[in-house]
Amino acid sequence: MMSVAYTYRLAIATSVAEPGIHSDDKHLSTSLKGLGVETTACIWNDPAVDWSRFDAVLIRSIWDYFKHYASFKQWLARLPVPTINNRDLLLWNSDKRYLVELEKYGVPIIPTQVVSASQLQSALAAVPGSEVVIKPTVSGTAWHTVRGVAGDAAFDQIVSKLPSEFEYLVQPYVPEVASDGEWSLLFFDGEYSHAVIKRPKAGDYRVQSDFGGVALAAEPGAELVASAGRALEAAAAIGHADVAYARIDGVISQGRFLLMELEMIEPFLHLGNRADASERFAANLFKRLSDIS
Repeated sequence: MMSVAYTYRLAIATSVAEPGIHSDDKHLSTSLKGLGVETTACIWNDPAVDWSRFDAVLIRSIWDYFKHYASFKQWLARLPVPTINNRDLLLWNSDKRYLVELEKYGVPIIPTQVVSASQLQSALAAVPGSEVVIKPTVSGTAWHTVRGVAGDAAFDQIVSKLPSEFEYLVQPYVPEVASDGEWSLLFFDGEYSHAVIKRPKAGDYRVQSDFGGVALAAEPGAELVASAGRALEAAAAIGHADVAYARIDGVISQGRFLLMELEMIEPFLHLGNRADASERFAANLFKRLSDIS
């Protein structure tokens, strides 16, 4: 069998839990290979990986980085080749306090208070009877995320057991997440690509598949796409204009799209049933690799 002569080598950063190229990214990998880009899955915190062998690193399924945050930041700092997205963007996006920053640039978000663990009880005391969601500023997949009613004794007990070393977001629970679903809009190089709407299983509020949530292809209206795009515009105004890929998560509440997350590190891109999107993204990545060389 003839060996393939590749023009570029791209490391696909994965994790111990997802060591290979994830099924959702398979067609993306195939499309890249068709363009002359060799793709190799590499566990991000595997000390045996020689990252200098590659032209760049595309971060995909590193879905445990927030559990090893200090190591993650050190890994980024030591990488000898560029990342897609770039390092400054990844670090900024790794701490959900960016939501408060985006709000200052006019992006509607779910009202958010950032507090230390020691301040959680006083923050809840200020909103007695309110249903709230609490999550670490650095987290993912509902890790250490809790929901309950401020002032409820059982909820106070749960909150008191949250890790003391983290800072937390305190947000009102938005019931439309369960009743209407959470939107995820995918953008590549600033251009809207496709969207899904995610719904939690009955009785839950977490939309992740780990908790029984489902994601269905959906067609957002032009106004919704524009609302999501304004989050990218705000990020650019802050200093993060070069965004190769982004997933913009939000909920429509009282007629407004409220940003929940701006995912630019390792978002699930919902490419499994979108060969066209995989191919567009692959073409964009090939151009980026060409510009790096």
